[in-house]
Amino acid sequence: MSDPYELTLGVPSVEVFRRLRTDAGLSVKAPEAVALALANTWHGVVLHHEGEPIGMGRIIGDGGTALQIVDMCVHPAHQGRGLGKRMMAALAEELESRAPATAYVSLIADGPARHLYEKFGFADTATHDSIGMYRVMDRGPGRSGSQA
Repeated sequence: MSDPYELTLGVPSVEVFRRLRTDAGLSVKAPEAVALALANTWHGVVLHHEGEPIGMGRIIGDGGTALQIVDMCVHPAHQGRGLGKRMMAALAEELESRAPATAYVSLIADGPARHLYEKFGFADTATHDSIGMYRVMDRGPGRSGSQA
């Protein structure tokens, strides 16, 4: 029996990226923002099922001191089959081969995904007197984009 899943290097199209995120329950991103993001990917993988993209993951960053794993997702109909682990293994392999030894690699683990990332050597930052923080650049009506 052949494996119906194929992992390829690269990034999906803007449209596929947006669909994969929303199918997996991640937030919607504007097409213009996605086009910029994909062009600045350090390394990416796309998972296909019988030729159809059903998952992805990317590494972004400066390539030297700071890298981040982002956009890890698998369509819900294909979850629970070790596909996230397969994508993460490919990303980890690239980090091992190209990232400098002193690079800081981070990610945000949603819910039980933390268990997957722990298998690849990631640890909770809170146990090291660090805390993850974020800011969304919401410039909707009446917002200037500043927090002041």
